[in-house]
Amino acid sequence: MNTHKSEKFQAITETEGSICTVFLSGELDLSVAPDFRLVLEPLVGDKGLDLVINLKDLRYIDSTGIGILLSILKARHGLDVKFTVVEVPSQIQKLFDMTGISKFFAPQEDSH
Repeated sequence: MNTHKSEKFQAITETEGSICTVFLSGELDLSVAPDFRLVLEPLVGDKGLDLVINLKDLRYIDSTGIGILLSILKARHGLDVKFTVVEVPSQIQKLFDMTGISKFFAPQEDSH
């Protein structure tokens, strides 16, 4: 388990078998984006891992945070490996719905 923590944002990484879950808490915005990228950089290109982002304890996300999630989605899609976003809090789900990105983070049927 790896932990990256700032005053207002925390990312905890847990790997179990071939599934790596990154638990986010606090506020994901422009000021912590570099920290978030550092945590995810080694994971995004790992074809041996199914990557899961758990937003259960995330209180806030801005356009920078959303952009990072979309860039991960694009990279993982290009590698043809799994990426899911789970336990999205209702206030963040509303933002995803308003921006039209919910459909990209919805669980997909396994096509492999």
